[in-house]
Amino acid sequence: MTERKPRKDAARNRAAVLAAADALFAECRTPEEVTMAGIAEAAGVGKGTLFRAFGDRSGLIRALYAARLEPLRTAVEEGPPPLGPGAAPRQRVPALLDAVLCFKLDHRHLALALEGDAADSPYRAEHYERWHALLRDLLDQVPGMADGDFTAHALLAATRADLVEYLAGEKGVPREELREKLAKFSAGVLEGVR
Repeated sequence: MTERKPRKDAARNRAAVLAAADALFAECRTPEEVTMAGIAEAAGVGKGTLFRAFGDRSGLIRALYAARLEPLRTAVEEGPPPLGPGAAPRQRVPALLDAVLCFKLDHRHLALALEGDAADSPYRAEHYERWHALLRDLLDQVPGMADGDFTAHALLAATRADLVEYLAGEKGVPREELREKLAKFSAGVLEGVR
């Protein structure tokens, strides 16, 4: 049996929903403000369209997050060093952490919605597993690294959406200062193993 292509109006509706959700998450004060009804209204579609396409709010958030994360994933998998393949682990680890931090700064409320969703642990999300596996593999190449698995989790914890929101949102720490602090932290971890 051949697989059917989605109808043009379904593809158009999906794009409108993702754009509307993206805008609402970017403009909201808290992710809880963004509702399925609000997204449907902003996209000019019925709520039934949202539920058919995404299942529920969590499914919509995961789909939007995946769409926004795609350029970063591509840069990590195919881009130039130090973020892309070919860089030494001591250069690539900080570059990856910086890219994840910048992504979460740029998409704070969306990241908070995804990581704060009680239905899904942020540690079980596909993107987390991908970043963790890459960091673990890189750390395992660093001479003297005792436990790349745990260290990868610990380094990624520094980019959790709730911490990023607390520091950038509540404490007002400027973007560049956060990036510098994360770079120093990751360098300290990497320099501590010789």
